[in-house]
Amino acid sequence: MTKIALFGTSADPPTAGHQSIIRWLSAHYDWVGIWASDNPFKEHQTSLDHRMAMLKLLIDNIAAPRRNIYLSKRLSHRRSVVSVAKAKEIWGEEADYFLVIGSDLIKQICQWYNIQELLTQASILIVPRPGYLLNDFQLKELEKLGGKYEIADLDAPAVSSTAYRKYGNQDVLIRPIQDYIEQEKLYA
Repeated sequence: MTKIALFGTSADPPTAGHQSIIRWLSAHYDWVGIWASDNPFKEHQTSLDHRMAMLKLLIDNIAAPRRNIYLSKRLSHRRSVVSVAKAKEIWGEEADYFLVIGSDLIKQICQWYNIQELLTQASILIVPRPGYLLNDFQLKELEKLGGKYEIADLDAPAVSSTAYRKYGNQDVLIRPIQDYIEQEKLYA
């Protein structure tokens, strides 16, 4: 059966860590659906259009042997359950869908909009993030809601968008994104 990873990210801006995740997903899934989203639990500094443009630069900079990365604004929605429904319009109902989240989101996922419906539509793929240990209690809460999950065997770099926004640490960004930010005068 076709396996599809769905990676909506509020990355503001996308980092080398996001690139590492996308590269890994491309190697392990038949298709990888990617979009920029507005996380209802966060405030964003840049528009979806700018974040989508930066994601495109990030993806274009991946030397993936498979051409299975699908970046689309069409998938973007504040509610993951809607994004999964849009993905099913693209790839069909018969595929296995995996919604990709960082381990930092485990404690809030049970509060997501229409979470029980979401968990019937997609399994959860948890990407470990440095500083956010997986908590057995939170995983059991996810299971109680009917959630199936897997944990990615991925050691993503310990970088974050916050490190750039708060401290100006450009080491977390790839060069094309640094250039785009400078050209568009973002994060001033």
